[in-house]
This record gives sequence, structure tokens and C-alpha cells, in this order.
Amino acid sequence: MVDEKKVNQVVETGNGEGVRRGYELPLLLFAGFRTLIDRVHAELAEQGHPDVRPAYGFAMQAVGVGGATASEVGRRLGVSKQAAGKTVDRLVVLGYAERADDPADARRKLVRLTPHGLDCLGRSAAIFDRLRAEWVGALGAERVAGLEDALRTVVPAEAFRLDAAGWLGGA
Repeated sequence: MVDEKKVNQVVETGNGEGVRRGYELPLLLFAGFRTLIDRVHAELAEQGHPDVRPAYGFAMQAVGVGGATASEVGRRLGVSKQAAGKTVDRLVVLGYAERADDPADARRKLVRLTPHGLDCLGRSAAIFDRLRAEWVGALGAERVAGLEDALRTVVPAEAFRLDAAGWLGGA
């Protein structure tokens, strides 16, 4: 039930029987995701990356270490070439990426991560590892591994995509 005064929060209906409702699972999964992402970005800001946003992280992952065209970035993110191009433009302005000629095809431009972009991805990976270790400390290694294994069981392989930014309405 949605509380009219707190429209962004789901509140218990008060039946007290410990019934787990279906809508709670996606909200808890999203809250866990959001908690991790928010912590990563707070720490990245402290470590010299105050301008990076979640959508930029998805885009940098889509570019990858080998580079990609704007069209490839768009496909990987599940957004239009134009939306991907705008995100890439922002990454270039912020110094996380650069455009370069494709040595295999002079008609194409590749987006490549700069040392600043690679530093950001490296730092975010280290922060994610530390946050996972915190979860292990709070829940135990078996429970965290069990959670990961359970999610791998119910989440189809094709659902593991980088297009969360596009799916959530931004990129």
C-alpha cells in the first residue's frame, strides 16, 4: 500500500502475520542496487571523480577497454544512437572518453576510454569489492554467495545487460 504522504515509500499494511508480498521483492532488489550505486558514487566523488553519474558508468562499461562506436554503445545500453552520442559527448567533455579514428575503417569513429575513464572504472571495481565484503561481514559469506547464486538461477542470461540507464529513462 502506498502512503499518500510518502509517495516514494511502501508501507506495511499491518496484518502482522509475516506475509511476504510480491511487490516487496523488486523494491528490495532495487533498494539494494540503489544503495550500492549511491555508495560507489559518493566514494568516487571523494576519490577525484565528482562528475561521474550512474549513467556514465553504464556508458563507460558499454565502451569497454577496446572502444566502441556510438552505435555500438547505444545498442549495448538499449538506447538510440543519438542518446548514446549525447552521453558520449558528456564523457568526452568530462575527460572520461575520447573519439578517435577507427584503424580498421576510416569512416568510423571509435569512442575510447581515457586514462581518467579507466581510473574511474578501476576505482569503482575496487569500491564494489569492498562493499561486497561489507555485505559478507553483515550477512556472512554463505548467505551472500547464496544470494548471488539464487539470482543467477532466476535471472536469464540475456537479462544481464547494461541497459539499465535506458530502461530507467536516462542515458
